[in-house]
Formats: sequence, structure tokens, C-alpha cells
Amino acid sequence: MSLDWIYYAISWILLTWHSAWDAIGVPVGAVIGTNWAWILAIIFLVVTVRVILFPVFVKQIKSQRAMQALQPKVKELQEKHKGDRETLQKEMMELYRKEKANPLMGCLPMFLQIPVFLGLFHTLKRLNPTNPGKTLYGWTADQFNSASSAKLFTAPISGRFGSTAADLAPLGANTGTVKLIAGVLVLIMIATTYLTSRQMILKTGWAEDPQQRMVQRLMLYGIPVSLLVSGSIFPIGVIIYWVTNNLFTLGQQQWVLRKFPPLVPPKKATAGKTTAQPAKTGGLLGRKAAQPVAKAPAAAPKVAGPKPGAKPTNPKKGGSRPAKRQG
Repeated sequence: MSLDWIYYAISWILLTWHSAWDAIGVPVGAVIGTNWAWILAIIFLVVTVRVILFPVFVKQIKSQRAMQALQPKVKELQEKHKGDRETLQKEMMELYRKEKANPLMGCLPMFLQIPVFLGLFHTLKRLNPTNPGKTLYGWTADQFNSASSAKLFTAPISGRFGSTAADLAPLGANTGTVKLIAGVLVLIMIATTYLTSRQMILKTGWAEDPQQRMVQRLMLYGIPVSLLVSGSIFPIGVIIYWVTNNLFTLGQQQWVLRKFPPLVPPKKATAGKTTAQPAKTGGLLGRKAAQPVAKAPAAAPKVAGPKPGAKPTNPKKGGSRPAKRQG
């Protein structure tokens, strides 16, 4: 399958944003060793893609909420079919189908961005003054030459950490500078990739489903570690795209998690203790304010009756006298 349509789409977005920044007055030439119009074009490529994918991101959040709500039922199935993995998988798939939850939905936005990543990787990789196909994918020769010479702090955006001196000679770049800029960006890329996954997991919690938990571990540890190796072949422009995308994700997730906080799973009861606990609401730190105990009405003091034949003490004025005994 030809990917030319992706290369044309990515090139069109880049060129459109570059023309927009040029029209606004962003210098085309290098300032502080950086061609900001091209750097901003890559950054706003991210903004364009993320705006297009925002509805998918909302579906991702809803799917994660649905998966979180199903965790008690998943736990019951795991205990019920302990040791029978095949039946457990069938029962969980049936549960997901019935509740319209998709455990893979959490990875969908990332999967949809893979074509964009590949398209940008291919587009920047071919930015070399010696490339004869300058007018491919809708570029003019002037646009191609301008992008080929675009730099970030004197490191060309098409340069890579693994670029050799022969690769960088046509671009007029220094190998040490390219390695330094690319190396710093790769470390930032790894850190922000880890933080985006950690942010979501800390807010939603680890999944009970082993398959879902494995996906979470892959996102949290596997992908950042793999970037140590793959980052050396990414052009600097692609790493800028990745870092910008991660920062956008961090902000977007923070907004969504504040607006739609994740469900709080019920606490398990401790064995041997009563499970019925009063809800703690109100008061400082969620504690219920102590209610004053209603006092019982004070009982009237008991007055000892007079002994037979004894005169009453302190008789009330106007009160009735005790009746005389009949002889």
C-alpha cells in the first residue's frame, strides 16, 4: 500500500503553517541559530493533528472509565475461573462486548498518530540539498531548499544523533553539535513519554485485568526504554514533534482528569471485621462532625416519705395537713 497520501498531507500541513508564520512576520532566516518559522510549523503540525483527534481522545477517556467500572466484575471472573485461562478470556470478552467496553481503546489515539509520525519521518529524512526530488509531495524547490537548511541551535532538523560527518557535510553542520542537540532532545522525549503514561495510571489506577495491566506496563516502561535506541535514528524535527505531542498530552490529560475525575474503587473489607461503616462526609478532611448526644431529661429527685408517726418537715404553706387517724 502506497503511503504517498500521508506524505502529501504532512507536507501540506507543514508548508501551510510555514507560510502562515512567514506572513505573520516570523523571520525566515536563523535567529539564535534557529529557523523559527520551520520549528513553529512542526509544533503546530502537532496542534493540528491533536485537534483532529480530540473526539477520539474523548472516546478513549470514556472507554477507560468503562473499563475501570468493570474491574469488580473482572475480579469476580478471575476468582471464578482461576486456573482456566481459556474460559476466563472468553468470559471477559463477553463481558466487554455486553458492556460495550474496549480494552484496546486506550491505545487508539497513539495508533492513529503512527501514520503522522511515519509521514513526518519520511518527509524530514529526505531534506537534503543533494536530493534530486525536491518538488515531490507538493514542495517547490525554494521551499525544499529553505527546509533543508532549517536548523535548531545550528543543528539541522533533518540531522540525527547517529548522523555521520559525511551525512552532515551537505547540510553544513557540525557532528558534535548535532549529537548534543539530538541527545538532549531524546532525553526530554523519553522523560515526557514516561510522564504521560504515569500521569494517567496514577489517576486511574492499575487495572485488575492482566491483559490491560500488561498494556499499562508496556506504555509506562517499554516505550520509554525503546526510545533510547530508536531515538538515535529520529531526525531532530521528528523528536521536536514527539516532545511537543507529549507536552500537549500532559496538558490535555490534566484538564480532562480534573473535569472528569476517575471513579474511586470501593475499599475492600478487612477479614474478621464488620464491613458496615458509616460514610464519612463533611467536616475537616472528610470526617463527619461529631453529633452532640441528646441528654435524657433529669429525673426528679426521690424524696423519702415520712416515717409513721413523724411530723412532716418543712410543710408548704397553705398545703393540706395530714389527716388525723381515726381513733
